[in-house]
Amino acid sequence: MKWIFILKTCLIVNSLIAQDKNFHIYLCLGQSNMEGHARPQAGDSAGVSERFKVLAAVDCDNRGRQQGNWYTALPPLARCNTGLTPADYFGRTMLEHLPKNVTVGVINVSVGGCKIELFDKNNFKSYVDGSPDWLKNTVKAYNGDPYQRLVDIARIAQKSGVIKGILLHQGESNTGDTLWTRKVKDVYDNLLKDLDLKANSVPLLAGHLVSEDQNGACASMNKIISTLPQVIPNAHVISSVGCEGVRDRLHFSAAGYRKLGRRYAATMLALMGKKITVE
Repeated sequence: MKWIFILKTCLIVNSLIAQDKNFHIYLCLGQSNMEGHARPQAGDSAGVSERFKVLAAVDCDNRGRQQGNWYTALPPLARCNTGLTPADYFGRTMLEHLPKNVTVGVINVSVGGCKIELFDKNNFKSYVDGSPDWLKNTVKAYNGDPYQRLVDIARIAQKSGVIKGILLHQGESNTGDTLWTRKVKDVYDNLLKDLDLKANSVPLLAGHLVSEDQNGACASMNKIISTLPQVIPNAHVISSVGCEGVRDRLHFSAAGYRKLGRRYAATMLALMGKKITVE
């Protein structure tokens, strides 16, 4: 037993030594708006710093990416043919206001059209089994279990850096669900446990859906999202007011994603003691 304890201690110490405390990692999850719905424009791939990284959660031959490897965070960040997400300009904005020795990395595991139940590690299978084929096909990209893929990739990331926060954008498919905040808490608590994270050092940042001022189809859900800090003390809600939506009233435009991503970053930077002004 003594030798087992010593071995475990050595493994923990080696892991801590390997970690770069200046490599800040953020987990991103949700449905289509975090997955990325808008087509990236020329400027979205221009000038992306090599200090902004994405850890591929799936293989993408068309992008030259292999699952489990780090790459410069050029869009798309989720899968091979997804679009621009709030995570893109979250990372860019973070780097604009952090010391030059800091690197920001993101992991994006998101599935368009999914309910939060997809990330329920104990009950996701029954949800997937009852889902339409198009959702099942997307889930296959994550070996049938997006939550576990997120955890597995996050564990790889922890060998390089430190997880600093979790970005969530989800709720359209749960509109009107008053139990949503509790379900999100279960996902958050499971991530903390499975990745050995502490709630007081890993905030959850949750964005509003397309807002009333943009005639958002699910804007009523924002009232429920706003109550998340009542259930998760270290949760913080990001307003989407003024973030441009598109005709379907569910998704943001590229400009909307940029603005929302900057707001995620402003919230995270404020938690780090760095107040910035964004639109």
